[in-house]
Amino acid sequence: QVQLVESGGGLVQAGGSLRLSCTTSGYIFSFDAIGWYRQAPGKQRESVAIVTFGGGTDYYADAVKGRFTISKDYNVNTVHLQMNSLKPEDTAVYYCNARRIMGEDGYDYWGQGTQVTVSS
Repeated sequence: QVQLVESGGGLVQAGGSLRLSCTTSGYIFSFDAIGWYRQAPGKQRESVAIVTFGGGTDYYADAVKGRFTISKDYNVNTVHLQMNSLKPEDTAVYYCNARRIMGEDGYDYWGQGTQVTVSS
């Protein structure tokens, strides 16, 4: 059973920073990709940043490019999302996702979500 544990959310003023962490129950390199998604009230869940383990390029949504950085820590099986220059529109519940691709099937695992609130 794969478990993802998120931490690091909270309340911050506009222009501030937060770092989210997603710790997996298995080795992070056992997944094909781990990413962060967010969902604001009344909106669909959207991808924020994704890191792959097959040598691909990290993905960032246009809205966060230059402000957010995703990184891997193999020692503690954790993927971090460093969020700088936060804006009120970054307010959302942030979810960690881990994906495994096995043949033609993809398996997605989700964390419980962590609230990020940016005040103006």
